[in-house]
Amino acid sequence: MSESESFIEEVSEELRRDKLFALMRRYGWIPVVIILGLVGGAAWLEWQRSSERAAAEARGDAVLSALEAEEGEARMAALEGVEASGDFAAVAQLLEAAEAQASEDAQAAAETLLAVADDASLPQPWRDLAALKAVMLGPDAMSPEDRSAQLDRLAASASPMARLAREQQVYAMIDAGDRAGALAAAEALVEEDGLSRGLQERLLQVIVALGGKPQEG
Repeated sequence: MSESESFIEEVSEELRRDKLFALMRRYGWIPVVIILGLVGGAAWLEWQRSSERAAAEARGDAVLSALEAEEGEARMAALEGVEASGDFAAVAQLLEAAEAQASEDAQAAAETLLAVADDASLPQPWRDLAALKAVMLGPDAMSPEDRSAQLDRLAASASPMARLAREQQVYAMIDAGDRAGALAAAEALVEEDGLSRGLQERLLQVIVALGGKPQEG
């Protein structure tokens, strides 16, 4: 390489370096802002997770404290005072209903469960479970019309509770004196695929009790 070519190369290198420094002075703040944003975002997410964990632990402690109360009324009052939303709210209300049922107040238990079933802000599986538990309290807790309406809705839905609702419809028919209808409904349900062992055994017992003959195999 000649001296002139070497000189040109050095000048070109110096110009490139000057351009790079100029770009860094002009735009160097961008990567700094990006890094600060990433660090700040990670810190905020960690703080949010920590806050949610602390809140969940506090709610759990409140529920445990309520359940440790000796008297049923004290437990009910403590459970009603638990601040909750979403899934946790549904769990708290189901516990309230269980306390009312344990105190032999079936109507209060049904009212609490139906409040969960009618709460559009709650996830549908919790609402369906609450509705099913309400009708399972029996005819003394709900009017026949309300019980039938809840069972019809659940039985016709795609809910995991649908088959259990149809089982309850069989019992409702028996309570109403419709043994033939109950037998036909039980025989139709027991023939479906995918029944749990427990449900299948209960239906077979009902069929035998109603004078039917379970299908062999």
